[in-house]
Amino acid sequence: MPGRRGCTLPKLTPAEEACHLRIPERYRATQPPELPEVSELDVVRHFTNLSRLNFSVDSHLYPLGSCTMKYNPRICEKIAALDGFAGIHPLLPQLRGGGMLTQGALEVLYETERLLTEICGMGAFSLQPMAGAHGELTGIMLIAAYHRAHGNRRSTVIVPDSSHGTNPASAAMAGYEVVTVPSGPDGCMDLEAFKAVLNDDVAAVMMTCPNTLGLFEKQIHEIADLAHAHDALLYYDGANLNALLGHCRPGDLGFDVVHVNLHKTFATPHGGGGPGAGPVGVVPRLAPYLPVSQVVKRSDGTFALDYDCPKSIGYIAPFYGNFGVVLRAYAYLLLLGRNGLTEVADHAVLNANYVRARLKPYYDLPYDRTVMHECVFSALRQCAKGVHAIDIAKALIDEGFHPPTVYFPLTVKEALMIEPTETESKEAIDRFIEAMIRVARLAEADPAAFAEMPQSTPVSRLDETRAVKAMRFGV
Repeated sequence: MPGRRGCTLPKLTPAEEACHLRIPERYRATQPPELPEVSELDVVRHFTNLSRLNFSVDSHLYPLGSCTMKYNPRICEKIAALDGFAGIHPLLPQLRGGGMLTQGALEVLYETERLLTEICGMGAFSLQPMAGAHGELTGIMLIAAYHRAHGNRRSTVIVPDSSHGTNPASAAMAGYEVVTVPSGPDGCMDLEAFKAVLNDDVAAVMMTCPNTLGLFEKQIHEIADLAHAHDALLYYDGANLNALLGHCRPGDLGFDVVHVNLHKTFATPHGGGGPGAGPVGVVPRLAPYLPVSQVVKRSDGTFALDYDCPKSIGYIAPFYGNFGVVLRAYAYLLLLGRNGLTEVADHAVLNANYVRARLKPYYDLPYDRTVMHECVFSALRQCAKGVHAIDIAKALIDEGFHPPTVYFPLTVKEALMIEPTETESKEAIDRFIEAMIRVARLAEADPAAFAEMPQSTPVSRLDETRAVKAMRFGV
């Protein structure tokens, strides 16, 4: 509305006027910008209404499988916002005397490394990788450094077809040829197919355990022994670590390199592009190759940054990683303690199997086994009526739920991957299950109704490819 104002800008000072006059005429706008003229109340209501269109962990159960946004305790946010942490300059530890002014922050890094080392059964950790995929690339670089140091000429990395999609991409970016091994009838990596491609040219085997079907790899010890017999290293994608917490450790299973998604497992919500953190842990023989710098504890009990790491793969991130995410994880780990972390795994597994058992009569279950933290259904039964996984996802929006992951993993046709997480109540999970049942019944009774869903959103069915590639903003 012309003339409507939410605030009035002060007049320019003489100094500001002088600055304006120094801008060459050719760079000055010839017309005033077409900014909306609105009141403060207009602005507040506009953004408040926009925020209500979002699905988030603060407003809805969020069953997105594999990449789940989990619990976000407010106490962790408060701790991350403390002035002593939030206001610290990242260069301060490197300035003369700055190390003693940053002892608290260095201690957080040191102690978080120790906790992750214990949780994962590793020998050492680096907190620097700033996302899960960044952790994968760092891990593969560590593996390459190990083989170079030992004179091993290796060119391939083995990845199961049930792996996370970033695994083969990370291996390829590091210069390795990727060899894919199919899953067996039980959903685990086919052991005979694995043996057929394993040889002295293999640098590493990258696995997610439990895998993307939510299934624990039952033969993991044998896989580790076979790989180590060829001096190939076993890499653990920690995306699903919350299913194992307190019950078993990747290092005890035979893994040599681990990355942990702090933003998925320990407090920081995942999604929207970050921030994340993907710390990497290694067995003792790989510790010399970790990135610089490394936090050390001196004999007098103080903490410092160590740059004297001659075998290190070098710098992989600015400063010390995403410190705020690490800080949230540290607070979360102290908050829960050993017993609390075990309960995380207990509840994640119990909730997933509750969903599996209750929805089994309504959706196809390609691998009918006890699952870990997530379960994968198929919409093939509904497809016979013309209703696909994407249609079920759209219908769930109208039911008030964020859709589960669809069409992943690729090994399941019309996949619906559901991860209820460890923090949802039985009542909340029951409401989601009842919604899934209503959708399944509607697919039987009126499949044509799905063509117009969702109806509760400002825009119904988008051309999703066009929406991504030809995005237009307008009023």
